[in-house]
Amino acid sequence: MQLVALQINAQADWLQNRAQIATLLQRLPVERPCLVLLPENFACMGAPHDYQQLAEPLGSGRVQRQLSEWAKEFGIWLVAGSLPTLLPQQNRVHTTSLVFNPQGELAGFYHKLHLFDVDVADARGRYRESDAFMAGHETCVVASPFGGLGLSICYDVRFPELYKRLRQQGADVLLVPAAFTKVTGQAHWLPLLQARAIENQCYVVAANQCGSHDGNRETWGHSVIIDPWGEILAQQGYQPGLIAASLDRQKIEHIRNTMPVQLHARLTPVWRE
Repeated sequence: MQLVALQINAQADWLQNRAQIATLLQRLPVERPCLVLLPENFACMGAPHDYQQLAEPLGSGRVQRQLSEWAKEFGIWLVAGSLPTLLPQQNRVHTTSLVFNPQGELAGFYHKLHLFDVDVADARGRYRESDAFMAGHETCVVASPFGGLGLSICYDVRFPELYKRLRQQGADVLLVPAAFTKVTGQAHWLPLLQARAIENQCYVVAANQCGSHDGNRETWGHSVIIDPWGEILAQQGYQPGLIAASLDRQKIEHIRNTMPVQLHARLTPVWRE
């Protein structure tokens, strides 16, 4: 079983971003089943009006048709990091992670819970994701040959209670598509991801954006795949590219059986609906 993360330098133009992804998909491992994770904002890294223009109803639209076609063409489980999806009868959008199975069917989706409304000491300075998106309210674990796929997006990784819930709901692989900034990524990216892997005894696949983008944004790259013991199996640098690693179901079972932290946990994480 292959786990793959794609790292790209997305801009505001979907066609340009599509070309980057299509090139990297040609380099996929031949082994199947294969899970491929795209970064957050894979289709567009732009201003709020760019997201509004690109937004599609859940389950239809040109970007989702392309994702479905890629999943079928390459015979992969394709997790589209995040795409703006339209709320029915509203002008606001969610930022949504979409899971397509090898038949090209939408197998699950997740609307990002935690929006990145923070100030960062970089050229952009002020980030207000809520200017473009509305937060979601529900968690999602998707059944697959790899085990349960626990869905999350970028800033979510700073909230461990989300991942505790995903593990309780049957997650074996935690997916973290991201557009982590260079400043915050250099400081916190890897420690946060390793912590989520270790404390939940899950594989973590994290696909990040990289380089400079419209609107004075700069992202950290360093996409990574981590095993349930916290070991780094593969990591990309600062440039676009692809990383892959094998999933070992026996390793998950061994770690959970010999150190049953979920059984030993005495405090229930606080969860606000």
